Amino acid sequence: MHLKNLSLVNYKSFESGDFEFDPTINCFVGKNGVGKTNVLDAIYHLSFGKSYFNPVTTQNIKHGSDFFMVEGLFEKDDREEKVICSYKKGSKKLIKRNGKVYDRFSDHIGFIPLVIISPADRDLIIEGSDTRRKFIDGVISQSNKAYLQNLIQYNKVLSQRNSLLKYFAANHTFDNTTLEIYNDQLTTYGTTIYEERKAFLEKFIPVFEAQYQNVAQKKEGIALTYSSKLNEVGLKTLLEQSLEKDRALQYTAVGIHKDDLDFSIDGHPIKKFGSQGQQKSFLIALKLAQFKLLKEQSGTTPILLLDDIFDKLDESRVSQIVSLVNQDQFGQLFISDTHADRTENVVKNIHQSYKIFNL
Repeated sequence: MHLKNLSLVNYKSFESGDFEFDPTINCFVGKNGVGKTNVLDAIYHLSFGKSYFNPVTTQNIKHGSDFFMVEGLFEKDDREEKVICSYKKGSKKLIKRNGKVYDRFSDHIGFIPLVIISPADRDLIIEGSDTRRKFIDGVISQSNKAYLQNLIQYNKVLSQRNSLLKYFAANHTFDNTTLEIYNDQLTTYGTTIYEERKAFLEKFIPVFEAQYQNVAQKKEGIALTYSSKLNEVGLKTLLEQSLEKDRALQYTAVGIHKDDLDFSIDGHPIKKFGSQGQQKSFLIALKLAQFKLLKEQSGTTPILLLDDIFDKLDESRVSQIVSLVNQDQFGQLFISDTHADRTENVVKNIHQSYKIFNL
């Protein structure tokens, strides 16, 4: 699978833009602020129906305009697929595939497998558990439709239960029967999600550890651990035990929406004890493991976006990653960098076609 061409209208810094791509490697070079990352984000938008860097839809419209449109023509399984994402202020965002509007955005997720490596990934280490949950949920959802639907339903019931707890507090009332209905639904969806996460991470962690050794080029005591109260007790019991706390807080304090991924090195949190180099290697290993498992599970080689990759790694490490194209591990790559010479030095040393766009 590869992206053949891309058209942008009023997307972020672009009033308009048209690109025809090489099926293997495409590089966007230029000074900071010229829109390199915006092009990569537009490609991401076509895969996920949202921006990687700014999920607030209205803020992806070029200043002074009232709509944006991103259009991509892909070749997948020997046929052309046209995908359009568009949004006009005051209207709903639309995603169309071959002229047909999706009823649900979730139906599109996974159709264009894609992985992005960006300096913004550091949020996975420095931000709260919500960021890490979104990462693992996003990885699983790209190749598991049932998981995504269960997650949507869980969050819907969670919102309803939280509203009920607020209603109880505001009206000085309580109805355990209604609450039990929500508890049962949360238990059904949440237990399934927990089991899926656990099963996925059993496959993911060894791949991640191997990728880390490749990127860091040395053996270190890194670990990725799934942290969940469901490791100890069932969700139904957790909800019952937390009832008084939930009533006092007016929201649901336990469940799979509180799970986390613990990142550590030599038994200590990598956020506090990992060097900058170790943190960068950790993040890239996460994304390369995501790429490998997504390719295996979807049966399609994902598109790989390397945003400002030299910010993360030295030139020799970047060369090492890009050279994997020769081993048929990667399909189509998109790279952004501030230095054209540096980028060309990396890509010209492998025996693959490439295209450089000076922005």
